[in-house]
Amino acid sequence: MQNLSIFLVLFLSACNRDNNTVNPNTAIEFGQPVKVEMIGYSGNIMEPFISRNGTTLLFNNLNGAPENTNLHWATKINDTAFQYKGEIAGVNTIDLEGVPTLDNAGNLYFVSTRNYATTLSTLYQCNFFNGTATNVQLVNGVSKLQAGWLNFDVEISADGQSMYFVDALFDQTLNPITADLVIAKKTNAGFQRLPNSDAIMKNINSAALEYAACISVNELELYFTRLAVPVTAASSPEIFVSTRQNVNEPFGVPSKIQSITGFVEATTIAPDQKTLYYHKKENNKHVLYVVTKK
Repeated sequence: MQNLSIFLVLFLSACNRDNNTVNPNTAIEFGQPVKVEMIGYSGNIMEPFISRNGTTLLFNNLNGAPENTNLHWATKINDTAFQYKGEIAGVNTIDLEGVPTLDNAGNLYFVSTRNYATTLSTLYQCNFFNGTATNVQLVNGVSKLQAGWLNFDVEISADGQSMYFVDALFDQTLNPITADLVIAKKTNAGFQRLPNSDAIMKNINSAALEYAACISVNELELYFTRLAVPVTAASSPEIFVSTRQNVNEPFGVPSKIQSITGFVEATTIAPDQKTLYYHKKENNKHVLYVVTKK
């Protein structure tokens, strides 16, 4: 499934959760997208994640054959240009590593297939500082621990207490049958799925594939990617946004972001809560784009 973002990225903050409200029936409008320059790098850019302070961009290269999918990083020059710094040291293997996400404390979470055959798990965490990862370990308490099920996306909240990820079931030809967004909370032993996760996501999850979650700092705006099934060579994912008035209620019925077109996936929102990055397949290559709220 080279064309599907098979392994991806929601974030929140504990600050000011009840001070800002959004009308769930009001669509969020964005301006026209602009292509982002990655100086010093000419490969595929997928699953972008902009750090909480806006200075660092994490991403992975192509998430399928013929490339070995690894984690990379870059530093921000301005909203439409980044300086490539290289692969993240201490984390990449011969297996897939993708979908990086950071909390405020510098804890890096990502997807890896390195030990799936023995653990039936794909989510990992480590410490990240200045392009280097240390203390890599498996995230406990999230996987269904059933063969064929994969958690192929992850985003950690800004405070590190909430995790948003995907439950996906794949068939024997490695095509996804189902993919839905799930929320888990941090525990002393790892993370635990919220008992009301299905209720919170009742307007988000559908018969289509939902993945690549991204959430605003106040946790009232949820961005995600949706792709209809069955997936074919002509399939094209779309980016949606959903809002709610407070953090205790479900997200509302989502709407497609009309200005984002083409084969697009994997949003990440900058600290200003207005600037949205995502990857787009263009001329058989995945590149980075940015769009800003009107």
